[in-house]
Amino acid sequence: MRDYHWLHEYCLNRFGSAAALEAHLPQAKSPEQLRAIGADRYLSTLALRVFRAGLKHSLVDAKWPAFEQVFFGFDPEKVVLMGAEHLERLMQDTRIIRHLGKLKSVPRNAQMILDIEKEFGSFGAFIADWPVTDIVSLWKYLAKHGNQLGGLSAPRFLRMCGKDTFIPTNDMAAALIAQDIIDKPPTSQRDLALVQDAFNQWHAESGRPLCQLSVMLAHTVNH
Repeated sequence: MRDYHWLHEYCLNRFGSAAALEAHLPQAKSPEQLRAIGADRYLSTLALRVFRAGLKHSLVDAKWPAFEQVFFGFDPEKVVLMGAEHLERLMQDTRIIRHLGKLKSVPRNAQMILDIEKEFGSFGAFIADWPVTDIVSLWKYLAKHGNQLGGLSAPRFLRMCGKDTFIPTNDMAAALIAQDIIDKPPTSQRDLALVQDAFNQWHAESGRPLCQLSVMLAHTVNH
């Protein structure tokens, strides 16, 4: 694999200046900022990610105020009490996206948040304290204990919240393959571990958060 110096120089040439590059890169929230986010906002973001999957984001976003209303502001203590009859009634509500599987995921993910809060004190602390040097294990945890959080949904949820993570998009996977780190898009635990190791090395060399390294790497292919 190439070192961070190569990655930085490549992106500088692509964007034309350091200022242009920095303006393009995402920012991760600090652990303190992540701890300060309420459980209701984490659940809202989780649900938003689930509903965005496979749908036009602008369509989902436009309907989100109605989702906030029908799901009681995404208070996990209230949402977790929503039974099958309540969800069936929501299937008749034209203000929201009526997808039963996705609707069912909301109280299930509310239960995950409550379980984590019982064990770790707060969901925000759980997210904040997870080491970014093993972020793929957090993806795995969320996919296992949550609902409809497989594939790229867990890392995309974390990025939406501001938790530092890379996301193995098609471009990023192509770049990793080009650098002989992996030979196919990373889905197995072995390949994800290889990707994590590569990002940990670039992180150690640069001090940059994984989210910025992820975006920089994606710009080295298909552009």
